[in-house]
Parts: sequence; structure tokens; C-alpha cells
Amino acid sequence: MRSRRVGVATFHRLLAEHGSAAAALAALPAIARAAGIDDYTPCPAPVAEAEIRAGLRAGARLLTWNQPDYPAILREISEAPPVLWVRGDLSALTRLPVAVIGARNASSLGLRMARGLASGLSQSGAMVVSGLARGIDTVAHEAALHGGTIAIMAGGIDMVYPAENGALADRICDTGLLVTEQPPGTEPVARHFPARNRIISGLSRAVVVIEAALRSGSLITARCALDQGREVMAVPGHPMDARAGGCNALIRDGATLVRNSADVLTALQSNGACDDAPQELAPKPPPPAPSLPEMGADMTRPRQPAAVARRLAELGHKVAAKAGMPQRSPAQGGPVNLEARVLSRLGPSPTEENLLIRDLGIPVAMLAPVILELEIAGRVQRMAGGRLALTGA
Repeated sequence: MRSRRVGVATFHRLLAEHGSAAAALAALPAIARAAGIDDYTPCPAPVAEAEIRAGLRAGARLLTWNQPDYPAILREISEAPPVLWVRGDLSALTRLPVAVIGARNASSLGLRMARGLASGLSQSGAMVVSGLARGIDTVAHEAALHGGTIAIMAGGIDMVYPAENGALADRICDTGLLVTEQPPGTEPVARHFPARNRIISGLSRAVVVIEAALRSGSLITARCALDQGREVMAVPGHPMDARAGGCNALIRDGATLVRNSADVLTALQSNGACDDAPQELAPKPPPPAPSLPEMGADMTRPRQPAAVARRLAELGHKVAAKAGMPQRSPAQGGPVNLEARVLSRLGPSPTEENLLIRDLGIPVAMLAPVILELEIAGRVQRMAGGRLALTGA
């Protein structure tokens, strides 16, 4: 597999044609000459041995495609990784795997949904699989830590990406598993992520997508899942929120609409995907899952101050900033940065202000003036019940 110009498909074809890895290695130079490459040399044994030593130093274990411990469900797919590096508890591979994936720049509602859904799946005995990325992936892993979770990495087993998830990766290894097909020491680059996505879906019985744009890595994973014969499920979102465009399109095209973990497990059981799962696995009442609020008149009408401010702006009047309010000067950096974080967490669907505060992890005293400024500027509107949403979406 580490030989030049040998990819996953070539590996499986060579093994099928020659019967063993040793025979395939012996045949490679002649195959290369027939293709017009005269100076071809297969990967030297010392290089492979050095990789094995590096993996062992990182506390990982090597699984090859023909070993009994290699995940049987992953062996089913046409481009099964010939080599896997794993770190953690291998028993995680024996439970019903369900992928929970979504946007890196997820909204507060999306993060809340991921947290509730992953926690419910884990409490019901399923194994949550995700990609260790920022946003939905991170929250899904964190919510499922108590029961174990599997993280599929794009780089080497010792190269956690993003770096801030290093502590999370260590905690995953206590009850779950880190998995990658890349050699130790490999920095993740763009081409590794689509390859990583096929392992996420290949290792799962179902893929649940929470917040995904129409062009996103999550939809690549969903397409892989369809090609591999896996169930594809999606959480619906507001039709004017770009982060929900991919999910809504999946549902339109036939993906199962899910609202909580019970919906996921019920769909899997109705399709027989739970037949080989532990007997105790059954849909349990999940924590109340967030749903899109009904859009009533009170929710769609902003409170007077923001409406008045917008009307004054239309008439050419400037609204003076209140004393003590953070100014929108790039030189100050902090308030502008915080504004961007607030806006990235909000969408057309109203979000509870307390939930926003918790997701951002900042004091109320620091957040309140920023929200007020955004409201006066007409970028955020305050709804009934202390909820916030983007204006004009």
C-alpha cells in the first residue's frame, strides 16, 4: 500500500490477481515497465518497518485488511482501506455505529441538536462516529464520550487536527477509538478529507447530517454512504439558512428526516440494520430535541428599538452609540471578533440567548453590549421569549 502509484483500488486489484501481498510486490516492477515506467521500485521493507515502529511509539495498533480485528462492516465497501492505524478501545467496533456529521461553522441550534442526538444515541447503546472536525463533529464526540465514540482522522494517528481537539482525542481513547489510514506523522491536507469521509460512512450503518451547505464535506460523506448502501438521514433546517441547504436537499431527494435519536434508531430497526447489534439496543426516550419554532407574528416582528434604528438609518440619521458600548473599530479587534462569532452562531431560526451565551463561553456582561449594538445596527433582531435571530434572512 505504501508503494508508489499504488492506491486503494490498485491494492485490491493486485491482491485479487496475484493472491498475496508478496506475489503482488514481486510483480509490481514488471507491471510498471509495461506501463512505461522503467525505474520502478516497490516500497522497501525498512520503510514499512519504520512506519510500524512510529505507530507503536504513538500508542497505536496496526490493523490490516485481512486480520480478524479489522472492522467487518468496513471490509464490505469496495475501497476498504488496506491498512488502518487505531488507538483506543477496539471493543468500540462491536457496537452499532452511527455517523453524526455536519458543519464546522454550526449555529447554536445545530450544536444543540448534535449534542442531544449524539447523547441519545450513545445512551441507547449505539456508537457515535464522526470526523473530529470543529463544530458538529466536536460536539457529537463530546456528547458521546460517556459511552464511547469513534473519530476518523484525516492525518496520522499522532497528528490531531484541529490542534485544539488534542485533549478530546485523548479522552476519546479512554472509551472509544481513533482511526486513520494515513501513516503516523502525516499532516492532514485537503485531499485526505474526502478519503477520510468514505471511512466515516463505511464504518457506519447510518449517516446523520446536521447542518450542511449545498457544497460541503458532509454531502461528500452522504454521497459515499449512498454508494456504500448505508442509510442517509438528515435534520431539517430553515430554508433560508445556507447551513441547512444540504440537509434540506437530502430530505427532498429521499433521505430520512430525523428529529432526535429515537427517530434514527427506529429507522434503522425498520430497515433491519440493528439485527446484528446488541439486544439491549433500542430506542429510548431521548432528551427533548430542539425543533424549529413556529413562526408567529410575535416572533417575526422585531422590538421597537431596532425597527426605529433601521428607519432612522433609511432616513439618513445616524444612531449614536451608547456610552460604554464596544465600538466597531478594527483596531480594537475584540468586539469585532465577538460580533463575528455571534453572527456565525445565529440564523433565521430564533436561538435562545442563554444558549448562545453558553456556546460562546463568555460572560453575559461582555456579550450584552455586542448584541445590543448588532440589534441597533439592524443585523440581529430580538424575538419573543428572549430569543435572537439574524435580521432580513
